[in-house]
Order: sequence, then structure tokens, then C-alpha cells
Amino acid sequence: MDLRELRRARFAVSAVFALHGAVTGGFASRIPWIQDHVGAGPGALGLALLAPAAGSVLAMPTAGRVTHRFGGRAVTRVSIALWCLVLVLPPLAPNLPLLCAALLLYGAVAGMADVAMNAQGVEVEQRLGRSIMSGLHGMWSVGTLAGGAVGTLAASADVDARLHLAGAAVVLFLVALAVEPPLLDVRAAEDEPAPPHFVLPPRGVLLIGLVGFCSVFGEAAAQDWCAVYLRQVAGASQAVGAAAYTAFACMMAAGRLCGDAVVRRLGPVATVRGGAALATLGGLLVVVSRTPAPATAGFMLIGVGIAVVIPLVFAAAGNATASPSEGVAGAATVSYASGFVAPSAIGGIASLTGLPASFALVTALLLAVLLGAGRLAPSAGQARRDLRPAPRGQ
Repeated sequence: MDLRELRRARFAVSAVFALHGAVTGGFASRIPWIQDHVGAGPGALGLALLAPAAGSVLAMPTAGRVTHRFGGRAVTRVSIALWCLVLVLPPLAPNLPLLCAALLLYGAVAGMADVAMNAQGVEVEQRLGRSIMSGLHGMWSVGTLAGGAVGTLAASADVDARLHLAGAAVVLFLVALAVEPPLLDVRAAEDEPAPPHFVLPPRGVLLIGLVGFCSVFGEAAAQDWCAVYLRQVAGASQAVGAAAYTAFACMMAAGRLCGDAVVRRLGPVATVRGGAALATLGGLLVVVSRTPAPATAGFMLIGVGIAVVIPLVFAAAGNATASPSEGVAGAATVSYASGFVAPSAIGGIASLTGLPASFALVTALLLAVLLGAGRLAPSAGQARRDLRPAPRGQ
């Protein structure tokens, strides 16, 4: 494959990441409308929002088998197209049980698409011979911000979420059809055995996934509780709390977009260690802050510090197994399991001792990322998965 084809494949997979993020951001921006539509209280809504995590964790372990059967390009194309279309389902649910069912399906399709597009990213990275995974996840963050911005405008104009999300689904689906052809047609070798239908990660991938678990826990805690922390602990207004979340999200997006250059210079282990050190410092600043400015700065440090961890976790896992989709599926299942743990852990500790104690736990897990960064080093015995020399002309 020549350099021009690889560049087209990189553009296509970047667009897939942005589409995935745009769907996520669009849905998140209309959660208040959906809550009012089904008449759910905070507790019921929290239960419903566990359904996407459950669907993802159930679907991700099967992704390796599906990709082996149908090929990486086909699975990516179908899953991202379906992911765009299922955006119409949550606002159509008339009650809480049907909302939970819609979100379970929503999460399952999201998880399959997540594994497929990350496996595509690993393949393109290997063939280019240089780090691109951080930038791909940066495109996901950009897509999330764009989808959220459109949703915010729609909500401000009092547009019915059913109309808004149906229109967004159609537009994103059409974009998905346009960008899919250049994706790599990665297929398993004829003599390569199929992975199990429901694969549990091997020990090496499990340890890589645990680094991702700690990082995703910190990310989820900051996303869900940043504005609340600013209001309840730092005494900020609602506007300042929302601005703090935006600052966190922007720092994470910027960190991911710039992350590949850092990885190429320092390597994955040193990059994760440096980022985790910043994130740990940010966590400590959040814990001790009682005014808005230092608390916001702490969340910004968390955002930029953990920005590259999940991209590098998926890259390491994809290179640790014979099939990138199998390694990514295992690491993603472990990493995203924190979606079950983080909300209840943060809320439970906060109800007993306060939010600063909850973020002391977050800080400890961010420190664990620093200590576990060595797991992301390239495996000496995985020559086939080492990054290859860049194509001529790059």
C-alpha cells in the first residue's frame, strides 16, 4: 500500500472518530430534554444512564470474533453507520423502561463501533510507522464538542429533541457513507483461528486495560462531577461550573491533538508518566481547592494529563495480540467497566464524607496510571506488531 492510500485511510478513520464523538455529544446535550420527556427523577435517570455502559461492556468482548468473520472495514462501516442511526431512539422512548432498552442498544452499537474504529486506527498506525492514535482520539473529542455545540443551540432555540436528533442522525449517516470507502480492508489470515465468541483479555492485555480503567475513572469523574464540585465545594455559579467543564473538555481535546508529536519524541511510557504526573497534581489541587480558580485549574490539569492515556492503551493492546481488534476489545472492556464503578463510587463517598474525599480517590487512581505506565511499552516479543518504517515519500 502506497503513502497516498495510507493518507486516505488515515483521513477516513479520523472522520469515523469524529462521527462517533458527534453522536455522543449530540445525545449528551439533550439528556435534560429526554429526562423531562420520560418524567425521570435524578435517581431513575442515573439508572438509565448505566444502560449504555452495560450495552458497551456486553458487546465489546464479541468484537474480535465479528471482525475475524467479516473483516475490519465491513465491521467499521456497518457499526458506525448504525451508531449514527440509533441516535434517533432515546428521544422516541415514551417511558423509563423503553428508554433503558433504547440506551442498552445504543451502548452496544457504540461499543462495537469503538472497538472496530480503534482497531482500524492501530492498523493505520502500524503501516504509517508513526503514532497517530492520540490525534484520532483528539478528533473524537472535537466531534463531541461539535455535536454538543449543535445540541446546545437546538436546546436554546427550544427545538424538540426528536426533531433535532433525527436530523443529526440523517446528516451524520450520510457523512459516514461518504468517508467509509478508504478504510483498510483488514482480514485475518486463512489459517488464523477465530477468537472465542466472548473473549476475556489475556493477562498482558488485562494489565494494560487496568491502566485504562484508572484513566477512564478519572475522566468520568471529572466529566460528571466537575460542575457540581465547582458549585458545591468551590462556591461557583452555574455559569462558572459549566465553563469549568468546558475548560476540562477543551484541554483534553488539545492534549490529544498534540499528543502524537509528544509520543514520537518521548515514547508512550514517558508520555503517559508525564501526563499522569500532571493529572495527579491536578487532582491534588481539586481536593484542596475551596475557590473556583484553583479548582478549575485542577480540572484542566486532569484533562490534559489523561488525554493520551486511552489512545495509548488501545495502541498497546492492539499491538499485544495477533489481531488488533482482539486486543482492543479486551482493553476496552476492562477500561470502560469503570463506567459502572465511577458514578456510584464518587456519589457514595461524597454522600458519606464529601466530594473532596471522592476526588482523593480519583487522585490515587491517577497516581496508579503513573505507576502502571510501563505496561504501555512496546512488547519485545511482538515484532509483527512493532511500528514499521514509514512509507517512502512521507
